[in-house]
Amino acid sequence: MLWSDPENEPPEELRDMQEKLRRLGIFLALAMVLAMIVIGLR
Repeated sequence: MLWSDPENEPPEELRDMQEKLRRLGIFLALAMVLAMIVIGLR
């Protein structure tokens, strides 16, 4: 590792995208659970 190498930190866009993907994953998981409940109640 040279002293001039950038730190091992993802760029801002990548962090934003990861955050959006995480939220989307949580949303999809909740939607799936809700769909299972609705299907189960019928």
